[in-house]
Formats: sequence, C-alpha cells, structure tokens
Amino acid sequence: MDRPDLPLNGLRAFEVAARQGSFTRAAIELRVTQAAVSQQIQRLEDLLGHRLFTRASTGLILTDMGAALHPVLTRNFDQIGAVLDRFQGGRHRETLHLGVVTTFATGWLIPRLPAFEAAHPDISMRVFTHNNRIDIAKEGLHMAIRFGDRLAWQGLDADPLVQAPLTPLCAPALRDALRHPRDLAGHRLLRSYRADEWDRWFAATGTPCPPLDGPVLDSSVALADLAAAGLGIALLPAAMFSRQTDAGTLVQPFAARIDAGRYWLTWPRGKPPTPAMQRLRDWLQGQTGFSATTG
Repeated sequence: MDRPDLPLNGLRAFEVAARQGSFTRAAIELRVTQAAVSQQIQRLEDLLGHRLFTRASTGLILTDMGAALHPVLTRNFDQIGAVLDRFQGGRHRETLHLGVVTTFATGWLIPRLPAFEAAHPDISMRVFTHNNRIDIAKEGLHMAIRFGDRLAWQGLDADPLVQAPLTPLCAPALRDALRHPRDLAGHRLLRSYRADEWDRWFAATGTPCPPLDGPVLDSSVALADLAAAGLGIALLPAAMFSRQTDAGTLVQPFAARIDAGRYWLTWPRGKPPTPAMQRLRDWLQGQTGFSATTG
C-alpha cells in the first residue's frame, strides 16, 4: 500500500477503539460520535478486506488481523505524538501523562509538583487520578503510580516509592473512648475494597475482629472524609494524611500498624522510557529515598 493512500482517520479510530475496548469510549476520546467511529473502522475494514473486531457481550475482541495491527499503530502514534508535544506552542517540551492513585496524589505528589516543574520546565506533566485500578495502555498514559504488591501487576516494570502502613484514624471527638483495640467494636469501622485489612490489623494487636458491616469504599480520601466527620473509623495510610493529622481533623488512637503494600511507579515492561519518564523516575527516587528496581 502506498503511503499517500494510508487511511489515517480509520487507523486512528481503530487504534483508539482497540485500546479502549469500546466504540463508545473511543468516540469520547476522539470527540466524535460513536457512529463516526464505526463508519471509519468499517471503511478501513472494507479497504483491507479483513475484519478487525468481533463483538462480544464483554466488548470488542480483536481478530488476528486486528491483533497484529494494533500494537504497531499504538507504538507509532505514541512516537508521533511525543515529537509533536515537544514542539507544541513554539517551545521544545515533552508531555508526560501520569496516572496517580488519588490518595498519593493529594497526600504526597501534588504538594511537591511545583518543585518538579521548576526543576524541569521543558516537561509538561499531566496528572490523572484513579482509584488504584487502571490500565496504562487503555488510559493513554506513560506511567502510573499505584498502591499494593509489586507481584500483583503482570507485564509492568516498577520502582518502589513510599511505604505507607495502615493504622486507624478517626475524628478527635472519638479518641477518648478508644483506650484499647477492643473498644473499636462499639464503632462503625469503615472498609476499603481490600476486605482483609481490618482482620489483619486486629490480628496484629491480638484482639478478635468484631463483625464488619460498615460501608465499603474504593477511595481512601473518601474514607478519610467520613472519618473526619465522625461517621466511622477508617484504616488508612497515615503518611498520606499528615495534613489532616497535623491540623487535628484526624487523630491516630493506636500505634499498631500493618503493612499492606507500598506505592509504586509503574510503566509497561519492554517500552523504552522517554527522557521525561526517566527524569521523573530520577526525581521520585531522589524525593523518596528509594533506589530503582525493576522486574
């Protein structure tokens, strides 16, 4: 196929739809209608003489042809976008898309971003928060910071950033009633989607865990807000809520802590880091005191 005849609109629509797994989400990213995405891909399939997707109840499934084409397009569109970003607005800048779990973003990264931006004025950092469940490729990110166990993420390289053991935090008005871990049995214990955290914390104190029937939330920031309002007691990474504990809106009634993981900087394995990615890694390592590790 001659290069002047490349169906660029169709190829772009296909790449986004394959990455997002949905014509609807592809339309949102491309800022066009779902019908426009469908038409562009249909024209591309007609030109190639091959189907690129099959539809299933779980979404779009790539055919063999689609599976062969998609990584080639993603890699090359990323390279084109990186070059264009560097020269956007008449200045040589590199854009870096970073996904960050909300707790780390608000409790650690955002207050330090001005220092990074001052040190690296040629990098345009774009931060997107998430709830610790994220697909770097589908979200169009270069890297993502998440919380947990390094072994939980297949196909990713990772650097350790910050250890953040969990401990109960509550409103100051509740502290006087909490003299022993067993006193928690008379209060609402707020829970995250990691179901075993309270069981593990009580086990660490040698105290039976009471029945758990409080709300389950997927955001530590939301848990902290409820705890500060006196609506329950949350098991949280205290290091990420130092502003609240320093201000006295949250207090730590017990010293006991459990290790539930740490925060990690992650990126797709085998993808060479861009200069901006490497400089972010170096800066984070300097800020956190952790040396790089991959694999």
